[in-house]
Amino acid sequence: MDKELSKVGEAIGAIASGCCILSCQQGEKTNGVLVSWVQQAAFEPPSVTVAIKQGRPAVEILDATKLFALNVLSDSASDLLRHFGKGVSPEENAFASFETDSSEFGPLLTTCVAHMGCEVTDKITVGDHYIYVAKVIAGAAKPGTKPMIHIRRNGLSY
Repeated sequence: MDKELSKVGEAIGAIASGCCILSCQQGEKTNGVLVSWVQQAAFEPPSVTVAIKQGRPAVEILDATKLFALNVLSDSASDLLRHFGKGVSPEENAFASFETDSSEFGPLLTTCVAHMGCEVTDKITVGDHYIYVAKVIAGAAKPGTKPMIHIRRNGLSY
């Protein structure tokens, strides 16, 4: 990597982000993926954007159902970060080791600080990722809990 690109990577990596598990389901098939590029996008209607790398198994489910749940990780959720950060195959039950509640949007991880049920309103291709724009239809938060904040060393790779 040349020196200028390295500087760009360091600069982008300094952008703080939260960490969420995006969960989705289609019939009996569920999937979950760690997402850290999540941003509020609008007040009315309440909306968020979520970036997901092309080829992730969750993309197929999202495109078919247009629904997902965002599970906001707590600052002590290293087990969830490790599990979903490694990636989950479509054949694997991504949530087998964790306590969840069911929802029409996808599994809700009970240890998370907040949950949002979202409906996709748009999908945009940006480089090697898709940006999903979604209306937040349902949500709940646990007062007094702290969300995980993530800073990357290099903004050019995971």
